[in-house]
Amino acid sequence: MTAGRTPGVRPRALVWRRRRASAARFWRRYRAHRAGLLGLATLALFALLALAAPLLVGSDVTDVTDAPGSPLEGPGARLPLGADRFGRNLLGLVIWGARVSLLVGLLAAVLSVTIGTVIGVTAGHFGGWYATVLMRITDWFLVMPTLVLAIALATVMSRSLLTIVVAIGVTTWPTTARLVRAQTLAVEARPYIERARALGGGHWHIMSRHVLPNVTPLVLAQTTLIISSAILAEATLAFLGLGDPTVVSWGGLLQDAREAGAVSAGHWWYLVPPGVAIAVVALSFTLCGRAVESVLDPRLGVSR
Repeated sequence: MTAGRTPGVRPRALVWRRRRASAARFWRRYRAHRAGLLGLATLALFALLALAAPLLVGSDVTDVTDAPGSPLEGPGARLPLGADRFGRNLLGLVIWGARVSLLVGLLAAVLSVTIGTVIGVTAGHFGGWYATVLMRITDWFLVMPTLVLAIALATVMSRSLLTIVVAIGVTTWPTTARLVRAQTLAVEARPYIERARALGGGHWHIMSRHVLPNVTPLVLAQTTLIISSAILAEATLAFLGLGDPTVVSWGGLLQDAREAGAVSAGHWWYLVPPGVAIAVVALSFTLCGRAVESVLDPRLGVSR
């Protein structure tokens, strides 16, 4: 019988048992962080609102031909958050806009982390001239203003949600690449990597079976932090008029409010709800990210 293996238990079942135990242990530690729980509960609420938006407000909430209110109507019993410049229900628009803003933020963060992880792992594993070239490219992206690069990409490409995702994803990966490369170098300096090479393990085996599982916690924590930045970047690009004009997002609502002169006219109900939604979601992702970092690396000393 192999040492360390439970009698009568298949290896695959044993692996899943260990994974479940690890997940349960992670959740017990995560629950100790009150700020992280608050952020997670807030994100769950916004996610439920986004998923249930067609049932709560209906898909016709964006229709300008049959708007329920008058243009720039103030908050009241009929329209709790007032109306936009077309007379549409702002409460419904904010709920509907959560679908686009959260989706774009998640997809852009996944693209950014994927690019950064691939570059960081391969640069740390292969080293040499390959790593030197990749790190110089990474340094160039780091010193260039991210927003300027994203605006440039969004300007030359067609105005769509895919353009926003690509513009954010390909300009925000350098930090992840740097962190993952440093972690990869630390992992590959461990003795069991030398043993794997001595036993004939190839590049793909070492990177996929040994390096990637060890950098995954870092990637997970980095993802939660990048999502908040991606949502803010999407709102900024939409506010600048570079988003898809056919969809409703929180940044697009702010851009509509600016065009309608809501700032100078004092129509606060046009500006505050989408702005508060962006700030709350970005803060919630940040709280979750800090809690995840603290659980995965208690030495960080993140306060509870």
